[in-house]
Amino acid sequence: MYHHLATRFGRNSHQISGRDALDNDALHRHVPSVFAREAHDSRSERYVYVPTIEIVEGLRREGWFPFFAVQAVPRDGARHGHAKHMLRLRRDDGIGKPEAAEVIIVNSHDGTSAYQMFAGMLRFVCTNSMIAGERFEEVRVPHKGGIQDRIIDGVNAVAKDFPRLIDATETMKDTRLSRDEQQVLAEASLVARYGEEESPVRPDQIIAPRRREDVGQNLWQTFNVIQENLIRGGLDGRRRTADGRIRRSRTRPINGIDQNVGLNRALWTLAEGMQRLKSA
Repeated sequence: MYHHLATRFGRNSHQISGRDALDNDALHRHVPSVFAREAHDSRSERYVYVPTIEIVEGLRREGWFPFFAVQAVPRDGARHGHAKHMLRLRRDDGIGKPEAAEVIIVNSHDGTSAYQMFAGMLRFVCTNSMIAGERFEEVRVPHKGGIQDRIIDGVNAVAKDFPRLIDATETMKDTRLSRDEQQVLAEASLVARYGEEESPVRPDQIIAPRRREDVGQNLWQTFNVIQENLIRGGLDGRRRTADGRIRRSRTRPINGIDQNVGLNRALWTLAEGMQRLKSA
């Protein structure tokens, strides 16, 4: 029986999360491509197909359980049952802890993705899900050869990086930022989010906490506030139209899997960069 089960349906993705591990019925209703019985018709005979659910079952036997899943909604409806999906798995031993390390798996059965595995961190107070940056283990397994054991080995390799991930988190908690340093991190984060486009929001908006637990000036709090504000959106902003007029707007959440992974990793890398500067 699930407690606090959350689902969301958007134009670009369907997702489900719970405080208890997700069972196959819940996964099948919201991320059916995890259960695809065969690869998409566009794949050649050389494409090695292993259903994601077989990987999930193998990981459950190893003590890893899915607590979050999201599936892309492709424009081509024929690819829906094979579309890109992402699962966040962790061991069910985080009771009483503020954070839990996770393994993130990304895959598809239509050729748009190899199996990808990353280290991540869940912050329980806000269910913020972060993905570690480039200095942490990342495993990619193409759909070739005997891949099932390589995927399980990849998950274990990512998990071996957890002590370093937890140490990085604790170091960020012990690092105090000045208001100017928070502003600099926010400015860099807006570049990571919007690139060369003009940002619709100001740096001070994305370092404004949404809850009292995030009020403070350590690097971990600042990073979490920025990450949540950019990933979840909903901030009031302004955009300049093509004719030069200023129009009110509201920032959109990041629902696309690739964009979510890319921005999450970029923000973690920026936070680590600030940490290194402060430690120099």
